[in-house]
Amino acid sequence: MSLPFEGDGLEDLLAQMQQLQASVEAAEEQASSRILEGTAAGGAIRIRVAGEFSFESVTIDPSVVDPADVGLLEDLILAALRDAVTQLTAARRAAMGDVVHHALAGLLGVDDGQARDVAEDVLDIGHDTHDTHDDETGGSGLGGPGAPGLSG
Repeated sequence: MSLPFEGDGLEDLLAQMQQLQASVEAAEEQASSRILEGTAAGGAIRIRVAGEFSFESVTIDPSVVDPADVGLLEDLILAALRDAVTQLTAARRAAMGDVVHHALAGLLGVDDGQARDVAEDVLDIGHDTHDTHDDETGGSGLGGPGAPGLSG
């Protein structure tokens, strides 16, 4: 009786695992090198973030600064920050999903479509219910004065 990982089977599995490790490292490097921008109020608030979750800059259009309503500005900044994090998380998931689906196809002996379905289920890719650009205000959907929950 032979075991499934004896001889060449074990060597093949180890080679596949080394390829997977290299692919994961490449995907992580690619995701880390991206710079994304979260926005709110139609782009009046912009936050740039690098792939390692290091925030690089905040830009605020003076037209959204109302000294009488600092709370609105705070909410808009928070909305842009959340938008940036959502975009970055989605980009990292997508990069890792490609690696996982290719690895699953090889390890399980299934076609790419079946492997992608499994990878999407495992990583919850493609099931995002949050649309970061959901209306004319851009970004997170928090608009200017009169936006729900933002006016004082």
